[in-house]
Amino acid sequence: MTQNADAPLVLEGSFKRASAPSQLRITDIRIAHVTGAPMRCPLIKMTTNQGIEGYGEVRDAASPQYAAMLRRHLIGENPCDVDRLFRRIKQFGGHARQGGGVSGIEVALMDLAGKAYGVPCYQLMGGKFRDCIRIYCDTDTHGRPDGRAMGEALCKRMQRGFTFLKMDLGISQLAGTTGTISAPLGYLESIAKLQRQTREAADEAAPAEARRRLYDANNVPHPFTGIHLTEKGLDALEAYVAEVRSVIGDEVPLAVDHLGHIAVEDVINLARRVEKYHLAWLEDAIPWQYTDQYLRLSQSTTVPICTGEDIYLKEGFRPLLEARAVSVIHPDLLTAGGMLETKKISDLALEHGVAMAMHMAESPIGALAAVHTAAACENFYVLEYHSADVDWWDDLVLGAAKPLVQQGFITVPEQPGLGIESLNDELIAQHIDPTSPEVWTPTDEWDSDWSHDRLWS
Repeated sequence: MTQNADAPLVLEGSFKRASAPSQLRITDIRIAHVTGAPMRCPLIKMTTNQGIEGYGEVRDAASPQYAAMLRRHLIGENPCDVDRLFRRIKQFGGHARQGGGVSGIEVALMDLAGKAYGVPCYQLMGGKFRDCIRIYCDTDTHGRPDGRAMGEALCKRMQRGFTFLKMDLGISQLAGTTGTISAPLGYLESIAKLQRQTREAADEAAPAEARRRLYDANNVPHPFTGIHLTEKGLDALEAYVAEVRSVIGDEVPLAVDHLGHIAVEDVINLARRVEKYHLAWLEDAIPWQYTDQYLRLSQSTTVPICTGEDIYLKEGFRPLLEARAVSVIHPDLLTAGGMLETKKISDLALEHGVAMAMHMAESPIGALAAVHTAAACENFYVLEYHSADVDWWDDLVLGAAKPLVQQGFITVPEQPGLGIESLNDELIAQHIDPTSPEVWTPTDEWDSDWSHDRLWS
């Protein structure tokens, strides 16, 4: 006897599996804009005619409109047709935060497909290579950067079970130290003044002109800023790394990030200085688009070179991989195109003998999407985690084993979909963005939007 397609069948605790996946249809898409988890995180809830919900997330600090605008392409569709729908919407994504809408919607589709068929998302990608995902914990210190203080902060991470570490290393450590940075006179001071005026780019109360000028200043690519490290600056950064290593020891992997907008020549000089400290990788040293400069950098140092968190689709990774310009790729699946696309990126890197780490500075939704994807990728290395100091982070999701991160690892869930039963609306309400205070904001304003979006004639 055939069951009613609208009647959910309860399986595995309170997880819901559709009785007829072929008849599943998307009925609504809503967004909740959470702050401080650790960044601003637009969460996606996709509902269906059979009572199951899928969850996704727009990349950290991106506009929720990147996802909301896709509604007109999805309502009434079967979410189990993940690849077909992804191909329909992928033209509306782009590099960095612009990939967040397409990628977050793809995650919600994968979550629904897994729940509809009663399997975890990793199974939809061909099964898993591992049961636990190694996490690395990005670490900051309060006050002026100091090598010993950073080393002690990293030691506290290791005491919590983390087996892989990352820290910042660059011109931020040199701010205020005379003679360490060469730049056009007044240039750095003008940027610092703009930063003080705005505090952060999301501050709507900041002067509009200051926000625009800071945006422009932050979008000058590294080769064009005229910022260089002096010999004194190189000495100070080398001493910083040496002091950190003296505290944490030589055995734990240590990656570095946030060098600042300096030219490739300065990056080469710095990389050569710190080779003796066997860093795990040097990340996003220059804009990812400059393949030739990445090749020059990688051939000039023994420090592994890493980039990728702002690259959209596997086509964006191909030039770097084919040029043998990096040792590690570092996609964020909420930019890269979602879970299946990141799996394709992983396989492309595998063909070129390149390892894949993963960037992740999102809520547990983005984290679990990354966990399932990492489990399905043979050349996976380690996954970023930015929320070690956010004590309510785990509680955003219900149904997953808590705590999600245990002794530096996340266990791959075996429940259907992402492993999330539902979201904690009460907690979301406590951390909602005050500029968008409704917990689940409707997106139906996009229903009547229309455009002739074909990419060919």
